[in-house]
Amino acid sequence: MRRTVATEEAPKAIGPYSQAIVAGGFVFASGQIPLDPSTGEFVAGGVAEQTGQVLRNLSKVLEAAGTGLAGVVKTTVFLADMNDFAAMNEVYASFFPDSPPARSTVQAAGLPRGARVEIDAIALAGQ
Repeated sequence: MRRTVATEEAPKAIGPYSQAIVAGGFVFASGQIPLDPSTGEFVAGGVAEQTGQVLRNLSKVLEAAGTGLAGVVKTTVFLADMNDFAAMNEVYASFFPDSPPARSTVQAAGLPRGARVEIDAIALAGQ
């Protein structure tokens, strides 16, 4: 059994995908980019500000799925430029202060709408 998750508190899916799917005791959250859900525009600033918005968006999707950042077991971080790693990592650490999830970080040739960072996640459902 699977359930589709959608919330107005995070950017709407801009293609044929769901914000998240709940299945098999997990939440599979699609990658989030730094869009302000109220304006549909990128937040001002660099990769640090973008990372903060991405994680706030991801948090809202997870909350709509019945879990939260504390339930995250794995993330994938996509960076437009690996030179942004330190700035992203500092903000990321503030969202996962205790027992951070497993993580992969890769440099992507291009991210949607020219984003500097995108993050997806797998979380435990109902945490």
